[in-house]
Amino acid sequence: MKGIILAGGNGTRLQPLTFTSSKQLAPVYDKPMIYYPLSVLMLAGIQDILIITRPSDLPAFQALLGDGHQLGLSIDYATQGEPRGIADAFLVGEDHIRGEQCALALGDNLFHGANLPTLLRRTALKMGGCVLFGHEVADPERFGVAEIDSLGALVSIEEKPRQPRSNLAIPGIYFFDAQVTDIARDLEPSPRGELEITDLLRVYLKMGTAELVWLGRGVTWLDTGTHESLLEAGTFVRDTQRRQGIRLACIEEIAMHMGYIDPDDCHALGARMGNSPYGDYVMERARLCKAGMLPPLPLEAL
Repeated sequence: MKGIILAGGNGTRLQPLTFTSSKQLAPVYDKPMIYYPLSVLMLAGIQDILIITRPSDLPAFQALLGDGHQLGLSIDYATQGEPRGIADAFLVGEDHIRGEQCALALGDNLFHGANLPTLLRRTALKMGGCVLFGHEVADPERFGVAEIDSLGALVSIEEKPRQPRSNLAIPGIYFFDAQVTDIARDLEPSPRGELEITDLLRVYLKMGTAELVWLGRGVTWLDTGTHESLLEAGTFVRDTQRRQGIRLACIEEIAMHMGYIDPDDCHALGARMGNSPYGDYVMERARLCKAGMLPPLPLEAL
């Protein structure tokens, strides 16, 4: 399965913070925002990833992540000159997908919770058509909303409805089969001139191949697209890390535990960060792992 991270857009809700750089490069406590969706794809077992961003932000992303080889990944880049909708990612990334299944993660979404990596990997292995995920929220009118019947089957999908039919919001991670580029190509732009992800999902729903998977109450999902939600996400990461003694979305540690790199490689990545607390953590985890003093962590903890 291929992966795509959509890290474009103008970040207007975060201005003036985003006047000079992408919102996906903004810090969420101790690391850039893009580390969070990248870590989710890595934990799902995806190593071939395309990052879509604005042309002006491309050099910064390349400086941050390079081609991904240091993490045992293959990272490529494409640009989206102006916001053309989430579904446009499949047209921009058509050469990257090359007729394979793919996962799309939005660059400003943060996920963390028990069993999430296992759920994602299990879903990817048995999926057909498309899979969207459902998460219960108190304010579903702010999101795309999924309606299900008494048997849990997906019935309808609405975008920011005034009167939601359920409290199941659709977070920013989706799995699709190889048809997705053809379906996206046939979409008509919405009144705001964009190719909407909701319209794409409705095509799969009409074909009877759209499945909804509940993320469950143990999963935290945060959209970091506003100043308030960005602060909330940073506070969540800080408090969780202090309480558990680990670092969320530490892509170097995840790469080591997934077997993408070895402990020596991981230690070298930490050493490149000098005496920063994050770099010290990466080196210590690598040292403990190499010494056999760190048992394999459940991936849910990462």
